[in-house]
Amino acid sequence: MNWKLAGVVVAAALALPAQAQQSGEAVYKSVCMACHAAGVANAPKFGDAKAWAPLIKEGQAVLTAHAWVGVRGMPARGGNPNLTLEDFSKAVVYLANSAGGKWKDPDPKMLASIQAEEKKRIAELAKKK
Repeated sequence: MNWKLAGVVVAAALALPAQAQQSGEAVYKSVCMACHAAGVANAPKFGDAKAWAPLIKEGQAVLTAHAWVGVRGMPARGGNPNLTLEDFSKAVVYLANSAGGKWKDPDPKMLASIQAEEKKRIAELAKKK
């Protein structure tokens, strides 16, 4: 084995971020589009202002947290367990803004709000079981 080459490969791997961040549009296209483009299982369609209006009204933290843990027919994280909360949140922003929302990609304060709402939602769901 070429140990010098192996050391370079390991060093390069350690220099990479744990997971590269993705844009909301990229996450939408790779994960969300399968259901939200066609309205599968009553998913609100991309760009459908009427369907998204009550969801947008819930607020960014609440809507994102509910979607993150799974809501109605939607599985947690849109069915992709490898998504980070930040990337998932960007996809929710992209979807909401396609239908008239004026949300911004999450900053640390918004991510903390989403995580607080996530805990509330998990507790609510546990009570229903």
